[in-house]
Amino acid sequence: MNNQTILVVEDEKNISDVIKAYLKKEGYMIITAFNGEEALEKFKSNHIDMVILDLMIPKIPGEQVCSSIRNISDVPIIMLTAKSELEDKIEGLNIGADDYMIKPFSPRELISRVKALMRRAYKDSSTLAEKLRFKGELEIDIDRLLVTKSGKTIDLTANEFKILSTLASNPEIVLTREQLIQKAFGMDYEGFDRTIDTHIKNIRQKIEENPKSPEYIVTVYGMGYKFQG
Repeated sequence: MNNQTILVVEDEKNISDVIKAYLKKEGYMIITAFNGEEALEKFKSNHIDMVILDLMIPKIPGEQVCSSIRNISDVPIIMLTAKSELEDKIEGLNIGADDYMIKPFSPRELISRVKALMRRAYKDSSTLAEKLRFKGELEIDIDRLLVTKSGKTIDLTANEFKILSTLASNPEIVLTREQLIQKAFGMDYEGFDRTIDTHIKNIRQKIEENPKSPEYIVTVYGMGYKFQG
């Protein structure tokens, strides 16, 4: 059981109940709200570590709720909505959301995104010192910049390590090439996004049993890459 509390803002009770059940199973404490006014009241009167926010909610629209929360807090916000147009997603991210999921959604994917955001938002030195461990005895020590498999050190370049650790820190989340560049190298990176493909190919040669049928770094065609393990 952890001490992290998530505010779930969703006006459809059946969806709210499903999200609540999955999150509670992972040990999170849940507070629910069913409209925008209630969401802001509960956010201000409780210690909240993350917000899962539907956009089409009564009284105060989700976009306005997001902006109001962002004005007073850096708490992670995941938008969960039926608005699927690219412009809607861009607007949501521009007003302060950290992630954007479109309905219908997979509760398991939502949990993966919650965990990834929690790690990024609340990591500390003790978290960084821990190793990420995956199937096949693959270990990534972020603090020591070290990758091993079955106890043997795998030699990666600095860029390869940044890409691998970025993907592994966001398991089951599809990252586009542009997102990988931003998360791994920052906005000032001058390389072409297609160089990511070359780095991925090289990483696979080093960590995969069969690089042509990868277990860890999977291509999601037309979108990008995701890490599974």
